[in-house]
Amino acid sequence: MAKYSEKAGEKVEKTMHEMKKGELKSGAGKKVTSKKQAIAIGLSEARKEGAKVPKKG
Repeated sequence: MAKYSEKAGEKVEKTMHEMKKGELKSGAGKKVTSKKQAIAIGLSEARKEGAKVPKKG
């Protein structure tokens, strides 16, 4: 199982809350409804901030 940093976990938690409120948008500007997509967005944002997140793929 991949290990994620605490910061990455917090980022994913934040994006999940945004998705549940209906505020999370994808890069194309559409509303995100998929749990998997919300997690991917959270990990991507955490990766950009320099958190310990395994590579994509």
